[in-house]
Amino acid sequence: MKNLVAKIGTARLIIIAFFLFLCAMIGVYDIPMAMTATDVLVRFGMHTTLVLSMVPGIACGIGLNFGLPLSIVCGLLGGLIALEMGLTGFPAFIIGILISIPFSVVVGGLYGMLLNKVKRSEMMVATYMGFSVISLMCISWVTLPFNAPELVWPIGKGLRTTIDVSEKYGQLLDNFLAIKIGEHFSIPTGLILFALLMCLIVWLFFRSKTGVIMRAAGENPDFAKANGINVDRYRIGGTIFSTVLGAVGIIVYAQSFGFFQLYQAPMMMGFAAVAAILIGGASAKTASISNVLIGTFLFQGVLTLAMPVANKVAPDGNLAEIVRILVSNGIIIYALTKVKRGE
Repeated sequence: MKNLVAKIGTARLIIIAFFLFLCAMIGVYDIPMAMTATDVLVRFGMHTTLVLSMVPGIACGIGLNFGLPLSIVCGLLGGLIALEMGLTGFPAFIIGILISIPFSVVVGGLYGMLLNKVKRSEMMVATYMGFSVISLMCISWVTLPFNAPELVWPIGKGLRTTIDVSEKYGQLLDNFLAIKIGEHFSIPTGLILFALLMCLIVWLFFRSKTGVIMRAAGENPDFAKANGINVDRYRIGGTIFSTVLGAVGIIVYAQSFGFFQLYQAPMMMGFAAVAAILIGGASAKTASISNVLIGTFLFQGVLTLAMPVANKVAPDGNLAEIVRILVSNGIIIYALTKVKRGE
């Protein structure tokens, strides 16, 4: 038993126990279980690709990618350009992803070169870079030449703070091949399949020759250099891969959420993704697909279940929002302390 606790981790066991406790409370307070289960599956699917973007960064040696906001900006640009073109449905979704990839490759390459200059301080520099880019984009969103009425303010200049995509491709993946069981429970088949497809792509990549070399360069750069491997090049490649996945992830997130959120909204999204993969069992040096799936499910599951339970406990107060903040920030703090210890 002690070995099992040591392997899983005390904090992770507490989170699992809390998740199971919330599941029990759903039954005790007679909260619609089918609807809540659907929400958990949707939130799991819409966040998985964002959390998955951490894996290449960890594998190539740059550590946890706190610079995820850079990826998100690339994805937002691709998605907005597709909407500016007047596209809807799957064409808008796919073209948005395709447009975001060149942005991601360029940004990821420059970002990777910067991280090569600041080795051993990558995560700190990445955090500052993410914050700085979001602040810079607050100016850019006002000046970029978008003209579609649904994107820009009706009076004045610049893009709206929140852009509704529900009429364009809202819940596109959620509803694709969705399986309805009863009146309230629905499995977002397309969303789950897309998340698993992204996981499969990453899994296959790290079993290719390039992926194996990249992981070796990240785990032991000195040994890799001694064997003639260009470690810096593979670090840049992993950073680009991470940036592309993050850009795809925000478009997947937006189609489920129903909105693109600009300006300051993406600033803290990197912390939630970092927390999720660490809760799943990853560290700043090693990560796997299973860490992504387990961590995303636990993190989003706890957040999803905590709010309706809190509303039942204190229906006349604002306890649900307080609980959401405490739970999400508590998990993030745990994740950051784990990084500090170098686990």
